[in-house]
Amino acid sequence: MTYYNHKFGNERVRSIIPHMKDVARKEGIDMSYGGNIGNTFDSHRLIWKALADGGSDLQDKVVEELFQAYFEQEKSLGDHDVLKLCAEKAGMDATSLLNDPSMGQEETLAEMEEFRRKYKCSGVPLFVFDGKYALSGAQSPEEITSVFEKLLK
Repeated sequence: MTYYNHKFGNERVRSIIPHMKDVARKEGIDMSYGGNIGNTFDSHRLIWKALADGGSDLQDKVVEELFQAYFEQEKSLGDHDVLKLCAEKAGMDATSLLNDPSMGQEETLAEMEEFRRKYKCSGVPLFVFDGKYALSGAQSPEEITSVFEKLLK
């Protein structure tokens, strides 16, 4: 919690963590928020590589495994063994990526800068709809539906 308190402030954390757990529980996710928070840059490289290797389907599978590892299993997304296992569960071999710290580094940094500039992104998750609307963090179904309604107009 120290990281979250530093980033968001103690008062905000006291309200957002219970809210996030409640939202997750309603979706059948046993979110703990007790995991090890560390440098997640390699997990972002893994997500980049998944898209490059297998398109958005593989990328979605990798992200799902990463979310389960972090939010439900209290694993560190800075741990290469965790990243390798997440990739394997998603049907991807991440060995070459994890053995080469430069692979995808430039592309990942460029994408981070683009999202920071274009959507004022300072954290994840960030959901971008049709390149026009961005929602940061957990959102209610109503909020997401409102974005789809705007897109349909």
